[in-house]
Amino acid sequence: MSDDRRLQVLRAIVEDYVATQEPVGSRSLLERHDLGVSPATVRNDMAILEDEGLIAQPHTSAGRIPTDKGYRTFVDRVATVKPLSPAERRAIETFMTGAVDVDDVVRRSVRILAQLTNQVAIVQYPTLTRSSVRHVEVVSLGGGRLMLIVITSTGRVEQRIVEVADPPSEELIEDMRDRIGTACAGYRLPEAALRASQIISAFPAGDQPVVSSLVTTLSQIFSDERSDERVAVGGAANLARFGADFESSIQPVLEAIEEHVVLLRLLGEATADQRMTVRIGPETGYETLAGTSVVATSYGVNQIGAVDDDDGEHGSERHGLATLGTMGPMRMDYPGTMAAVAAVARYVGRALSEG
Repeated sequence: MSDDRRLQVLRAIVEDYVATQEPVGSRSLLERHDLGVSPATVRNDMAILEDEGLIAQPHTSAGRIPTDKGYRTFVDRVATVKPLSPAERRAIETFMTGAVDVDDVVRRSVRILAQLTNQVAIVQYPTLTRSSVRHVEVVSLGGGRLMLIVITSTGRVEQRIVEVADPPSEELIEDMRDRIGTACAGYRLPEAALRASQIISAFPAGDQPVVSSLVTTLSQIFSDERSDERVAVGGAANLARFGADFESSIQPVLEAIEEHVVLLRLLGEATADQRMTVRIGPETGYETLAGTSVVATSYGVNQIGAVDDDDGEHGSERHGLATLGTMGPMRMDYPGTMAAVAAVARYVGRALSEG
């Protein structure tokens, strides 16, 4: 019982400090929270929490503030995700409705997430290698020029110009379109590239150079790792209101926002079960971001790409397409932020699946 009570005292300290930005004393705890114990008990609990490194006294005779270890304990053992209000849910749905393509979905999700959390919002573009092929089109541009168009399961469109020595006939173009499309449709991009390469030998020897050029270009599209490093960022201006919360200055945070590789590492890997990840202070892995926390999750887990299993059966795997989240000071509303991140992730996944 004493451990549970001390966790409730920690919860009250975290909530009050997040709300007021002022060190929290025992008297204010008793005034704001129905803890059901005496002032002496609260003071004793606070002393134990301080000995355990969960709270600290920033100045003599001041109240207590949570430490990074205290925030970690709060998130792991005390915090419950705060439900979004009906108005917040309507705002997400209204804002996300009508997105015309994947770029529009990402832009809208960054804006609404930044507005809901008052933090920096980060959204990774759908990971190309985790997408599956929806459609492949081959169009003649005249002469020896062909346009190869790939539409992925996320609605992303990639197109390339392919130049060949001998202009192909309309019959050959139609045949390539049908065979490549049949081989690739429904498969994740790495598997689709392999399947496309296997159809070259099915064409007459005289047509194979043209088919090989198309398949080579297709493989280049599917293996373009640069496409997996794109992120959209919004809400950087929100950092201005939290300037005093960062240990040294806000400058390292602003610099991190400009480095997409850093942002991707902060977000972490997309997971299949949309598990929420909360990295607090030093857990970010960057010394200059020691006063920063990141809340992230994957989106689009319902996008199921076809794969071949060990027995050669046509099956499926569940993967998050990419990640999204927020970055802000350790003194953040973790329950509210976690709820907003999870809700936006669901809407983004739905928008992409319906696109």
